[in-house]
Amino acid sequence: MSDDTTPPAEQGPAGPKRTVFGRHRVLTGIVAALVVVALGAGGWLLYLNSLIAPDTFVGADDRLADEDRPDKADSTSMNILLAGADNGEDDGDGVSTEEALDAEQWQSGLLRSDTIMFIHVPADRKSAYLVSIPRDSYVPIYDEGGQPVGKDKINAEFAEYGPTGYVATVEHLTDLRMDHVAVVDWTGFKDISSALGGVEVYIPEAFYDSSQDIRWDQGYQDLEGDEALAYVRTRYGLEGGDFDRIARQQNFLRAMMAKMLDQGVFSDPVTFANMLKAVVSNLSVDEGFGRGEIRSLVLSLRGMDSEDVTFLTAPLGSYGETSSGSSIVRLDEQQSGALWDAVREEDVDSYLQRYGGEAGELQGSKEIS
Repeated sequence: MSDDTTPPAEQGPAGPKRTVFGRHRVLTGIVAALVVVALGAGGWLLYLNSLIAPDTFVGADDRLADEDRPDKADSTSMNILLAGADNGEDDGDGVSTEEALDAEQWQSGLLRSDTIMFIHVPADRKSAYLVSIPRDSYVPIYDEGGQPVGKDKINAEFAEYGPTGYVATVEHLTDLRMDHVAVVDWTGFKDISSALGGVEVYIPEAFYDSSQDIRWDQGYQDLEGDEALAYVRTRYGLEGGDFDRIARQQNFLRAMMAKMLDQGVFSDPVTFANMLKAVVSNLSVDEGFGRGEIRSLVLSLRGMDSEDVTFLTAPLGSYGETSSGSSIVRLDEQQSGALWDAVREEDVDSYLQRYGGEAGELQGSKEIS
């Protein structure tokens, strides 16, 4: 006796004539399901696209004379200048990053940026390089009109002259055209880390940060929310000062990218949407960096994993002091020049082979899975 409980199909002339859809109910159901999924995916993609709407501000292209800037690259490579915006003299009480950037005239001291870096994306879109510049680097400073105003620590630039002066100063330092500038509110790291469900980092040795009254223990720690923000802000208590601070920021970014790129965040629609909202809500970009270009850039990098992102730091020449007794860093001019040339010529790997491995690498950080 057969175990098949499916009723036999009607047969003979007495049975009703079946249409192609009647004869293929399963196929029809699959097609219908696919249509629903496609429409749902399309709606989801439209929703995600609607989230790519960061705040904007007038960029360097509208405020700096083109002839005073480095030439644009002939290829489709891209340099994006980043500023990690922290609140200024009042430590952020009532300060709106969006309003400060949107003001017709920059208000000195309202915002500051101790995190200075740019991302270089080569034309082939198979890798990316994130280059940090120490906050105490003593360099020629340029104002919001692109005019030289003497030498100072590079972190004084953003506070005094805003994103336009920031672009002008970094372009004169590197002789690299900054295609776009993006300002990330540091508080966003709380939101992003929470959206990801925490970010695991490796802390190579225990130390006490007196400015934040936090003791960090050695080993792996899963950081989320306020702890994540405190980690990327940490500077005091580190033997290497700002260079160790840069290393920890890069360590956090490396771990965050590993979780996003290697652990399926982009394939989890809800987590990805939450992460995207967290990023965009704390991001401001120049007006020329439109939604379409941002979307195209993200899509062009979708095959990249965390191993394809290299972190570097502008090379140290020596420490010193200004006439007023302020501690400064002098970059190694020859090696820095070699780094800027390598970026321009899209040959950073040769630079790394000549001068060593990744800058900012922390002991044990690559053990994070």
